[in-house]
Amino acid sequence: MKNLNISVLKNLIRLYSIYLISTVLISCGTENTETTKTKESVNQNLVTLTEAQFKNAAIKTGIAETRTVSDILKLNGSIEVPPQNLISISIPLGGYLKSTTMLPGTTVKKGQVIAIIEDPQYIQLQQDYLVTKAKLAYSEQEQNRQKELNKEKAGSDKALQLAEAEYKSMKIAIAAYAEKLRLIGIDPYRLSENNISRQIQIRSSINGYVSRVNGNIGSYFNPSDVLIELINPSDIHLTLTVFEKDLGKLSRGQKAITFSNNNPDKKYETEIGLISNNLSAERTAEVHCHFKQFDKSLIPGMYMNAEITVQDNREQTLPEKSIVNFEGKNYVFLEKATRTYEMTEVIIDGTENGFTAVKTDLGAKKIVTAGTYSLLMQLKNLAEE
Repeated sequence: MKNLNISVLKNLIRLYSIYLISTVLISCGTENTETTKTKESVNQNLVTLTEAQFKNAAIKTGIAETRTVSDILKLNGSIEVPPQNLISISIPLGGYLKSTTMLPGTTVKKGQVIAIIEDPQYIQLQQDYLVTKAKLAYSEQEQNRQKELNKEKAGSDKALQLAEAEYKSMKIAIAAYAEKLRLIGIDPYRLSENNISRQIQIRSSINGYVSRVNGNIGSYFNPSDVLIELINPSDIHLTLTVFEKDLGKLSRGQKAITFSNNNPDKKYETEIGLISNNLSAERTAEVHCHFKQFDKSLIPGMYMNAEITVQDNREQTLPEKSIVNFEGKNYVFLEKATRTYEMTEVIIDGTENGFTAVKTDLGAKKIVTAGTYSLLMQLKNLAEE
């Protein structure tokens, strides 16, 4: 009996020992799990700075303020010249290019000689004009003579009619030759047998600059060939491409600030002059803008960007430096306690004059406005531990 009691006692002691060990292990495991969860939670959202870290980070806080924020429509397009300002110079009757000093980019003035053309047909045309002019004088005299004879019954009506027909025919011929001469730049009233020339001068019809020169000295040009192309920059404009959904935001007279990719800091002020009513297959329309002041560095075909203020809204804003971008998302740090901050995701709209519009309602919460990147670095370091 005594041996049995000792055996039972040993079993009880063994069971109690197992119970104590299990309780300790379970307790430690639970404590470790809770500690890990708490640490993970802190690492994901919260960061607490020491006093020294706080001073080094130069943390400042503030609250979101309501400001007037402009809604900016960003567009792109290119510099263009309207058809009426793009001049193609050709030779109405054809001819050979004798000389020219024009090169692409050369500035020209209206009336300036830009090319010399020569051809034997110019000599023939001047000859025909002068011969017809002489015949006209004779036919006029013959007509007057026949009128006098007819009055005195010394001449027939038929002779008078023939003289009148011949005079009218000469007048028509001389008028036609005169117009042909004007077409090639020769003044018929100044033409005489003493100044017949095989050459003509081609003059600029506008103030502008040369965009293209075709052919070379000695080349023959047909009337349909373009010798030189000129551009009148007085009405050079910007053509922007606008999607259908944004057309309703625009109207004539709106201001557009434009700039090139090569020099984004140099801004040009333009004004919307025309909005196209035709939509392309891509559901876009063209908007034409006129420059307030022309710049010679703006070349037709140059790609441009434009920003148009379409609406002013009262929105909740924060200083631009309050917001950090991490892994493609935007965040702010909310002050939760002394030197303790929580990283919170926010939705932003746009930035203007150093302030960013925030769509997320922040109310009157204290937000870090300076030192945000120091907090982000500290939080990342904690998360990597």
